[in-house]
Amino acid sequence: MILVMAGTSDARELALSIHQAGYTLLTTVVTDSAAKSMDEAGLPVLIGRLTADAIAALVREKGIRTIVDATHPFAEEASKNAIAAAQAAGVPYIRYERDRLTIEGHPLITFVDDYEQAAEQAAARKGVVMLTTGSKTLHIFAKRLLGLPDTTLVARMLPRRDNMEKCEELGLEQKNIVAMQGPFSKELNKALYSHYKVTLMITKESGKVGAVDEKLESALELGIESIIIGRPSVEYGLHFSDFDSVVNKLNELLQEA
Repeated sequence: MILVMAGTSDARELALSIHQAGYTLLTTVVTDSAAKSMDEAGLPVLIGRLTADAIAALVREKGIRTIVDATHPFAEEASKNAIAAAQAAGVPYIRYERDRLTIEGHPLITFVDDYEQAAEQAAARKGVVMLTTGSKTLHIFAKRLLGLPDTTLVARMLPRRDNMEKCEELGLEQKNIVAMQGPFSKELNKALYSHYKVTLMITKESGKVGAVDEKLESALELGIESIIIGRPSVEYGLHFSDFDSVVNKLNELLQEA
């Protein structure tokens, strides 16, 4: 059995590819909506955040032969837990991660290393800032931008109750909350930017499947500055960005075992 730690839309497609290659598997996800997606695809799924110890215990209990980590590029803790669990349980670890962006030297784009730097850059620019990085780190931007003169923070996030509660706790006005689930087309992105009169867009470098290209293309066409937060640095070891390479490596590893 293969354990596929999922967290993105392409992770589901990877899991299907592994299943179609003849492997039994178990997927793990964090949210109910992601679990529903797996269910609809006929893939067995376990919901919840797992510690390294929990993953290692699952490996032993289910007879997992390989861990395939296809979590979100910014799910740093999940990847580190998967790596530690693979080492503890003595099974191979394979990382799948979508390709990075290859944009360099554009005058409207600024790359930063983390959320704090992005918040600092936004505070220096002021204006209407649209945050498209979700709710998890909203507090970092709220602390720097809410109440700042000549600055409006507009946050785009999933339409979940806990997200709305977080916005209320932080003091983000309802009129500046975009509670929608993607993917977002270029046309919809442009409409949102225009409606709020956005002057700065902040996003994560999640890759094309994560709709970063659409966000950027829309912003650039409207002449809007963009800040891109770089991916965290993790020593993954075996690391691939296409499905075939993952399946071929599984074949190689499990034939050797």
